[in-house]
Amino acid sequence: MPACPSGPGRPRLEVADVFRAHGEAYRRTRVLTPQQARAMRAIESCRTAALGGHLEVCDTCAFERPAYNSCRNRHCPKCQARAQAAWVEKHVARLLPTHYFHVVFTLPEELRGLVHRNRRLLFALLFAAAAGTLLQLGQDRLGATLALTAVLHSWTRDMSFHPHLHCLVSGGGLATDGTWKPTREDYLFPHLVLSRLFRGKFLAGLVRLYERGALDLGGECAPLAEPDAFQALKDRLYGKDWVVYAKPPFAGPEQVYRYLGRYTHRIAVSNGRLEAFDDSGVRFRTKHGKTVTLRPLEFIRRFLLHVLPEGFHKIRHYGLLAAGKIDGELELARHALLATTARAPQPEPTPVDESPDRGPRTSGILTIRCPQCAVGAMVPHPLPRLGPEARMGAATPSRSPPLRLAS
Repeated sequence: MPACPSGPGRPRLEVADVFRAHGEAYRRTRVLTPQQARAMRAIESCRTAALGGHLEVCDTCAFERPAYNSCRNRHCPKCQARAQAAWVEKHVARLLPTHYFHVVFTLPEELRGLVHRNRRLLFALLFAAAAGTLLQLGQDRLGATLALTAVLHSWTRDMSFHPHLHCLVSGGGLATDGTWKPTREDYLFPHLVLSRLFRGKFLAGLVRLYERGALDLGGECAPLAEPDAFQALKDRLYGKDWVVYAKPPFAGPEQVYRYLGRYTHRIAVSNGRLEAFDDSGVRFRTKHGKTVTLRPLEFIRRFLLHVLPEGFHKIRHYGLLAAGKIDGELELARHALLATTARAPQPEPTPVDESPDRGPRTSGILTIRCPQCAVGAMVPHPLPRLGPEARMGAATPSRSPPLRLAS
């Protein structure tokens, strides 16, 4: 298997390369959901001539380069960095000046097949059960409303299906009398209490869905249509401890800000983890220096396991961060914290557009510095979008040749 191309002027390996080489073969032999089909097409055409774009020309040295449009699909590895930066810039201002906890809720292996067939319903139930667990314990143990953000991940490092929720939880909450009730800085709630309350809430919701006939019980889940089989599954799930754990707490908002940038817009596998690719397999890094190699069609199948249902929100806010409380209770909590602690206000987020190749804003428009002369500004000129006839047949190459302006 050849190594990933590298070096000046040589493009790195991308998920899009695998999709372009084997996507048509995969589509011929598999049934895809509309969301999966759209994600594949978007990733294949992202930042190529198929989506149009513009030619950037330096106003000083006349250096030029094509800049093609991005697909903006939330499953595209190339489109997540900027979306992530914009999201963090918007939400970091809402962080409270207190310590935070990172709590992970994981569904048992026995539920994965059922969740896979009922993604929208059971992902939503996962959010509701985890958030309900934390908010209830906040009221029961502190008499206060917590602030929490939950982010859905559905993969392991080798892209297997493994639904779990990352929750960012404030170390305390706002009491009804307007005071701040803190937790210990090194401890949130008892592990077993978190695990068993979460288990009870999720299974109670699952039973309600089953009794309403709302679950898809086709395929490998068909035996669960028999009440005795479903009851046996429920008993087995009640008989085991579910995995809920809190990672080491954050010391303050600055650490939380760095965390947000790593987790919010992560996808099943990033381009940076790919090491090599040919017709026999795709090799990518997992963790602890290890790698895994998958056949190209298996790589595509695993990637598509994590395409979300249309319109499904993978990041949700609860408690003091719920939409109806941002301008009210959240600000009351901030004032209560600043009045009773010596913590400094949280730092301003780094602007999204700040990077070495960015020039100053002129009249509100961001200019891009020329990478060749480092003096001029890159001025955009529109490029044509390829028509349907140009996109038929072979997939669009990942690095389209520059298109010149008509003279």
